[in-house]
Amino acid sequence: MPINLPISLPILDPFAELDFSTLGAEVFPAILLSLFVLIGNPLIVMAIMGGMGYRKRTGFLAGLTVAQISEFSIVFIAMGIGLGHIGVEALGVTTLVGIITITLSTYMILYSQPLYRLLTPVLGVFERRTPFREIAAEAQIATDLHPQVLVLGLGRYGLRLAKRLSAADLRVLGVDCDPDLVRHLTQGGMPVCFGDGHDPAFLDTLPLDGLQWVISTLPDVDPNQMLMQALAQRHFAGEIAVVARDEARGAKLWRAGAPIILYPFRDAVDFAADNIIDIQRKRTAEGR
Repeated sequence: MPINLPISLPILDPFAELDFSTLGAEVFPAILLSLFVLIGNPLIVMAIMGGMGYRKRTGFLAGLTVAQISEFSIVFIAMGIGLGHIGVEALGVTTLVGIITITLSTYMILYSQPLYRLLTPVLGVFERRTPFREIAAEAQIATDLHPQVLVLGLGRYGLRLAKRLSAADLRVLGVDCDPDLVRHLTQGGMPVCFGDGHDPAFLDTLPLDGLQWVISTLPDVDPNQMLMQALAQRHFAGEIAVVARDEARGAKLWRAGAPIILYPFRDAVDFAADNIIDIQRKRTAEGR
């Protein structure tokens, strides 16, 4: 009879080394390391981005994306423990740091706009006097166009609006942060430039003096409020129109001083209803 000998090979299970009983003793070191990750990592990225010629807002948003450790850190630590290279106490610290940084960085990214407004006064050190990298990207603006209307945000509503205004013989310049969309529209002959409407500093690269209208189709209230404040600081004398998705957001923008508020959904419904009413009146007049 054939004899089957059991073959025993060690199987590496990194999670077998998890020991949560040591977490309590590692709270203080974990907090210190978490602060380094949450604050130090973004500072390093902002310094690099600033040195490369990007604005402080770009560096800040990029820095928030690295304000946590990866869950694979726990796997690597467990493998190191299994190989005997490091002590088991390192796993507790790494686990706590992962929990803290992943949780807090999620909220930091979620509330990045309010956080940026709060920290703006101290972030200037991470921006060159001339952020040449973004200025070079924004130099696509056709200086000989002398636009009358600036449309910020070229989504479905903004793009349709820009095309209708252009068809009415108005000189329109569109701005969007999607490089693929900007490239596509530019190849189609539409005056478009790359830029972030959420960044008030971007306005310094635009020909505001000859503008008669600034129309923002940005969907959120905060960016529109920042835009209106930035235009007021630059003494913009033209008309300002902003988009609101609903009445509640429109009320906030009105209280913030928005002179003209556009309601895409409400206006679309009103337009559709008027068309239906006109057709029905014609049918009634014709006796149908």
